[in-house]
Amino acid sequence: MKTFQKIISTIVPLPIENVDTDQIIPARFLKATTREGFGKNLFRDWRYEHDDENKPKKDFVLNNPLFKGEILAAEKNFGCGSSREHAAWALADYGFRVVVSSFFADIFRNNALNNFILPVTVSESFLGQVFDEVQRNPKTEIEVDLPKQTIKILSTGASEQFEINLYKKECLINGYDDIDYLLNLKDKIEEYEGTR
Repeated sequence: MKTFQKIISTIVPLPIENVDTDQIIPARFLKATTREGFGKNLFRDWRYEHDDENKPKKDFVLNNPLFKGEILAAEKNFGCGSSREHAAWALADYGFRVVVSSFFADIFRNNALNNFILPVTVSESFLGQVFDEVQRNPKTEIEVDLPKQTIKILSTGASEQFEINLYKKECLINGYDDIDYLLNLKDKIEEYEGTR
């Protein structure tokens, strides 16, 4: 798995509230059981005309060549709706490593972290600054520093701290899933067992 320390990237802005998991990855694309291939259907109904991938909707941000990057910025209540983990799979497969919002649905947050996507919760005022800057200049970059738990708009210097579960932070920094984390503690577990 990829380790996560610091990411500096341009932003893909999605200024829409209440983006649910059915919009992130529609239910009709949930037939696969592996994580690969979901990125092509990320936001499928918003990206394409009448489910025809040969007719992209010009006004949707993923179809705008000005906006690229590993960071998706969305309005509040991102990932609401059903608990499908495929939403995180689709975001990761598309290439997003960070999602920034002022509020995440709890199940989505956990699914994202389990799939090595960092959900960064910021204040609404900071999120507004992110959207303003990227609209002013699509090449605006954001720095997300996981060890320091900071997010910064590089063009203005504006920054905020963000919260993250310490266990999940350690997993992301080291590229561990839950099993890798336990295997990393094998010597300590064996030492403990030896005292019993």
